[in-house]
Parts: sequence; C-alpha cells; structure tokens
Amino acid sequence: MLKTNGERLWNSLMAMAEIGATANGGSSRLAVSAEDAAGRARFVDWCEAEGLTVSRDAIGNMFARRAGSEDIDPVVIGSHLDTQPKGGRFDGVYGVLAALEAVRTLNEHDIATRAPIEIANWTNEEGARFTPAMLGSSVFTGAMALEDGLARADADGVRLSESLEATGEAGEAPLGRSFDAYFEAHIEQGPVLEDNDKTIGVVTGGQAIRWLDVHLTGHSAHAGTTPMAVRQDALFAASELIQALESRVAETDGLMTTIGEFHVAHASRNTIAGELRFTLDLRHPEDGVVDALIDELHVLFERRCQPRGVECRIDLHWRSPALPFDATCVGHVRDAARALEVSWQEMISGAGHDAFHLARHCPTAMIFIPCAGGLSHHEAESIEPDHARQGADVLLHAALARAGRV
Repeated sequence: MLKTNGERLWNSLMAMAEIGATANGGSSRLAVSAEDAAGRARFVDWCEAEGLTVSRDAIGNMFARRAGSEDIDPVVIGSHLDTQPKGGRFDGVYGVLAALEAVRTLNEHDIATRAPIEIANWTNEEGARFTPAMLGSSVFTGAMALEDGLARADADGVRLSESLEATGEAGEAPLGRSFDAYFEAHIEQGPVLEDNDKTIGVVTGGQAIRWLDVHLTGHSAHAGTTPMAVRQDALFAASELIQALESRVAETDGLMTTIGEFHVAHASRNTIAGELRFTLDLRHPEDGVVDALIDELHVLFERRCQPRGVECRIDLHWRSPALPFDATCVGHVRDAARALEVSWQEMISGAGHDAFHLARHCPTAMIFIPCAGGLSHHEAESIEPDHARQGADVLLHAALARAGRV
C-alpha cells in the first residue's frame, strides 16, 4: 500500500525548526514576522522543487497547487507555519509538511489525481501576535472582513497590513474561492491518544469556544491609610470571581475554562488595585452549555462585585461555534486508518483550528497524531517520527480518495 517517506518528512520538520529556533529546543515564528517570512520562503522553495504553483491572497494565506487531470475545485490539505512566542516544533507545521510529504509521494510514484491538490499555509492561526486566532482562514471564508483583518495590530501597534507589506507576503489570489474538501493533520495537543495507546485520532468535529474579556473597576487608594472595610479593591473582587468560576465549571462534565491573561492597570506595590482586566477562555462540545454559562456569569459576577463597590463588565471577544465535520470526509480518514492498519479512535477537537472555519466553507475533516504528555504551545512539545509518518499516510489516502486517482 502506498506510504509516505517518514525520514524525508522528519528531515523537513527539523529543517523548518531551524528557523526561529529557541534555546530550549522549540520554535518562535510569530505570524508575518521576519522568522515566519523565512519559514514561508523555505516552504516555497520545497514546493517549487516539486513543480507546485504557489500563490498568496490578500491576508497572506499561501496555496501550493498540484494540477489535476480536470480543472475542478481542489482538495486542500494543510495547516499553519506560525508559532507561539516560545512554541514547539510541530504545532501547525506538522500539518503543512505532512501535506507536502503527501504531494512528494504522489510525485515520486507518478500518481495523477482528477482534482487538483493544494497545500495551504494559513496566516496567523495562533493568534499570538495578532488577534483573534485563525485570522487568515477567518478572512478567507468571510467570517471576518478583509479590512478588519488587515487592521489588527500587535502589541507594538504594528498592523497586519504593514507586516504583510514589509515581508512581501500579501498576494492577489481570490478570497473565498471554492474548495472540494479540506483535510488538516495536526498534533492532538492533549493526552487522549497517548493515554489510550492510539496512533490516529479521527476527528469528528470541534467544540464550542468563547473568549471573554472581564473588566473590573473599583477605586485606587493608598495601601496604608485606607481601612479594609471601605476599600473598593478590584483585585480582591477578581479573586472571589475566579474561585466562584472554578467551582461552577467543575459542576459540568466537559466544561473547561482558562484565565490566560491578567492585567492590573497602573499597578503599584502600595496602591489598591482600582482597575483590572482578565481574559476567560470557555470550551465545551455544546454551544448551549457555553452560552448558558456566559449568561450565568453575568449574574454570578455582578452578585459578588456589588457588595465590594466594584463594577463588572463582561465583553465577548471571540466566538467559535461547535460544529460537526463532514461525514464523508471523516469517513475517508476512518477508511484510510483502517486500510493502513493503524490504531485509531474517533474524537472531538478540544483546541481551535483553521479547519473550524473551513468546515463552514467546504466538506472538512481532521487527523490527529499523539504528542508526548499532551504537551503543546511549549518548547518541549514532542512527537514520535513513526507517528508523524503514519499520520501523513492517513492524510495521503484520505486526500487521494477525495481527489480521485486517475
């Protein structure tokens, strides 16, 4: 049975990891930075060596096209090359280079397909430099206006449009064009496959994600002269809210929350915190559960803040609905895993991926492989070379089943 070249795939992963390499063995290629541009350039070199035609759209998404025997909508495979500030070597990049390895294998065996096959590298999937995450695929699919995406700025005030211009990564490929299907391979970013001793995750859909910004406004005052009973301390209020949130989330199976950022305005060692902001990440497989919790938090937080004289405002920063993947595409992944005789299980994606936006644009499915300890977004992120190859094999056969072998 046709299989990819695991050694070649691993060598490509290690070569890409050299760009933006960190001291502790990770990668740092923030979206549309100089390091990301260098990684993109290396990717282009590899694609052009395989005879692929590379294009970019206005938000910087990249597409490397292998022609089919018919000029019909392409089957698209890929992920992203950008990383967290101190990320791992495999998050995102594995999906792009597994897709490249699948195409290399087709070329090596002179296998023609009816539909064209394209490799996608989506811009700013991580959301580490520009928010929100999955920005490039969001703009491509029309979930975000191009003008809005280009106007997003990083922490230094640099707009995405300026970074695209500086790196030459904007292009003229049309946004929103039709795809026949989309397949994305990715490391799991969790421990389920490893714990269950499975090699392949057949991903049937993604869970609901909501990003909230919580703003608390009390009153700044002197730490040594203001009695405790009359303080309007936003930080003490926040601590009570956080404890209440943790207790509430524990009551519902599958519900998860994370406070990723916490900012005290005008912080000083001897000043009562008068204003602060923190972020909430809420996730569950069902939209209704998450939305009901948000409604509940408005009441829960207000009830605890009011006696302290602290005002609370909750803003929705980003919403990613839960969604099922296409049954036929999921079936192609499942059939490939069975035919290749690799161990597999069906699962829901806990993390957000570009595939979530694409699933509203065209038939979509995902393939997961294990990562050591479920660790991701970390320099110590690690996968097994053989798992990488097996995931690429499944990707190859799922895409080939959809594209049609001539």
